[in-house]
Amino acid sequence: MSTHQPPMPQASAAAPDWQAAPGGPFPGYNSPIPIVRTHLGHALASEWTKIKSVRSTVWTLGMFVLLVIGIGLLIGTLVASHAEPSDSGDGNPLTLGLFGLLLGSVCVITLGVLTTASEYGTGMIRTTMTACPSRARVLTAKAIVFFTLAFVVTLAASSLVAMAQASMLQDAGVRPPSGAEWFKATVGISLYVALLGLFSLLVGSVIRHSAGAITIMIGLVLAPLVIALFMAGSSSLVNVREWLLEYSIPSQMAVLYANPLTGSGPSGWDPLWIILGMTVVAYAGAYALLEKRDV
Repeated sequence: MSTHQPPMPQASAAAPDWQAAPGGPFPGYNSPIPIVRTHLGHALASEWTKIKSVRSTVWTLGMFVLLVIGIGLLIGTLVASHAEPSDSGDGNPLTLGLFGLLLGSVCVITLGVLTTASEYGTGMIRTTMTACPSRARVLTAKAIVFFTLAFVVTLAASSLVAMAQASMLQDAGVRPPSGAEWFKATVGISLYVALLGLFSLLVGSVIRHSAGAITIMIGLVLAPLVIALFMAGSSSLVNVREWLLEYSIPSQMAVLYANPLTGSGPSGWDPLWIILGMTVVAYAGAYALLEKRDV
């Protein structure tokens, strides 16, 4: 008697939803993760996460605030202790805030360069461009996030120094600043410093080397003034010396305090338009190179 039994038919496993049934249409795969079209807001969120999570942001902005407030209060205290009611004259009583901002601007320049150039040094730029292939969107997001951060921090620091110095000098009998002087010494100078930092960011994107870009920017800030000082004894270079003094960055910052280094050159809000024009040109160059070069 045969003991052979026919094999029992095995129950086939249930086909997944995305698998096409024999002879039927392919329904496609439905991911449980919602698919949304990316936009500038996602790039802004990414850049904000990066800039707030690196130590360079804390150190550079922390040093910036320390320099602006520390030097501003120190100079304000020294001047107020020897001030006379007639000392301010027609000048801006808030001019003393310039000294701390001149040194502090180096910190903003450094952070601006590191925001872009450091990603090329670490290779993080490859991940950034993979996550967001639109290079224009990445550059725009970096520019917006950095400019907003630099402007807010500078406005807070410069406003605190301006209020403290105005109070010190007023107690010494010096006239209080006008509304226009207040606006230029807070909002105006903050826009200028933020644009200077943004210009540095774009230079960092072009150079792609942190040390090189920082050196170029510090040279751009200090070199014209230093060269002009060495030309003081040359009568044949008077026009060149005057031009360097008038358009040097320290002099343009001083114009916003109505205290320029020379009696001619930019005045009023001219320094802001000059740095804005430089930033637009640098942005165009950085965008063109970013689209052309490999990461």
